Amino acid sequence: MTPSAILILIIVYFGVLFYISHRVSRKDDGNEAFFTANKNSKWYLVAFGMIGTALSGVTFISVPGEVGAAGGEQFKYFQFIIGNAIGFIIITKLLLPLYYRMNLTSIYSYIEQRMGFYSYKTAASIFLISRTISSAFRLYLVVIVLQRYVFDYYGIPFAVTVLISLLLIFSYTYRGGLKTIIITDTLQTFFLVSSVFLTIYFICDSMDLSAIGAFEEVKNSNYSKIFFFDDFLGSKFHFVKQILGGMFVTIAMTGLDQDLMQKNLSCKNIGEAQKNMFTFTGIFVVINIFFLSVGALLYIYANKNGIAIPTDLITGKPRTDLLFPEIALNHLSIIPAIVFLLGIIAATFATTDSALTALTTSFCVDFLGMDKQENLKKKNNVKIRHLVHISFSALIFLVILVFNSINDSSVVGMIFRVASYTYGPLLGLYAFGLFQKTRNVNDKLVPYICLLSPLFTYLINEYSRTLFAGYVFDNELIVLNGMLTYLGLLLTSSHSKTKISF
Repeated sequence: MTPSAILILIIVYFGVLFYISHRVSRKDDGNEAFFTANKNSKWYLVAFGMIGTALSGVTFISVPGEVGAAGGEQFKYFQFIIGNAIGFIIITKLLLPLYYRMNLTSIYSYIEQRMGFYSYKTAASIFLISRTISSAFRLYLVVIVLQRYVFDYYGIPFAVTVLISLLLIFSYTYRGGLKTIIITDTLQTFFLVSSVFLTIYFICDSMDLSAIGAFEEVKNSNYSKIFFFDDFLGSKFHFVKQILGGMFVTIAMTGLDQDLMQKNLSCKNIGEAQKNMFTFTGIFVVINIFFLSVGALLYIYANKNGIAIPTDLITGKPRTDLLFPEIALNHLSIIPAIVFLLGIIAATFATTDSALTALTTSFCVDFLGMDKQENLKKKNNVKIRHLVHISFSALIFLVILVFNSINDSSVVGMIFRVASYTYGPLLGLYAFGLFQKTRNVNDKLVPYICLLSPLFTYLINEYSRTLFAGYVFDNELIVLNGMLTYLGLLLTSSHSKTKISF
């Protein structure tokens, strides 16, 4: 598929999104529509659209790529997905009822009412920092693909490619916000899900495999091992570590994250929000099975056709996350190439547009107080919201340029993991608020506790082999982070004379 054809496809795709945005927001572009979609979203649209938000472009290309990685990952990621599903159920039964009972716009308003001013600002700041870094990282990895296969052909600099991507996202989200995204993400999820199934079909067709034949091929390959029970201390793949990591990462990075929870809070009532979450969980698990299957089939196809894993243009090291685009764009026909591009664009922009809206909402509500009664009718609220939206777009742009200047995948990966560390304190804050009903935190000490916990977590992780008889942490590190925060809050708290009711 030529770069010109890819460029035309991108233009048409965003033309459709602009049209939808214009239709949805032309009669209502106020803050209530932007922040909560007027609490009138259909639960089934939210459930389906959340798939696109939860599955970023990184997932789209990295999960299939890791199946055949040198570390022997195979289908071990599915253990993590099982943990995710358990986490989603806990969110549905524990956190959503709390948010609806308190009628929250920003979920961090709970921390304000439960713990105080400094705790509230700390929780909101954690989200803003974490989501900015993670969203920039996700967009960065996919822009690299577009740069390599499209924009380098035209001699367009990387910074301009990033700027164009963010301008496109900004242009269809700045007016309607969440109200627009509920619709556009439904469309983008359709493209994402369709691309997964169609990719499997085209690869199977190219290898003359039926559905049953493909299943047998994957099952009998060296890529299909799901459960890992060996070496609990030294292996990152161990079943228990993956389940715990998946569960608590989901609780922290979904249930305590304004981005995905903002969509849930746009439903009419708690009943519809819970139906949305249960439906979303089922779809999420199934679609990840197919992502892993795509990965196995890509490696089987590559082995049969002598296709090498692409290398990084700078370091010369193999990049497994480039195998999918390499095969889709250079070794299959034009239809599979279009399908792949629609999938990766949908996955990337469904994640980034949602994050940009959530960042704007959190700052406007948590730091500017736009949901306060005294501020609701201020005439310049919408204008200020637009400026905040522009500012976060610019901030993500700058962070991506920093990632690109580092130009070392291992360092960038470490930065992304450091960003995930920051969700640990949120886990500790909410756990304390929910389970310590007779104790009050020392509000002014909370920011320091939330800074120290990730630091101690990092140090423990670095020396875990020595401290814990060879134990190696993986995603369950967030549990340790949350526990340290919880312990710090408990040690500095005081007894409350009355039982706290929320």
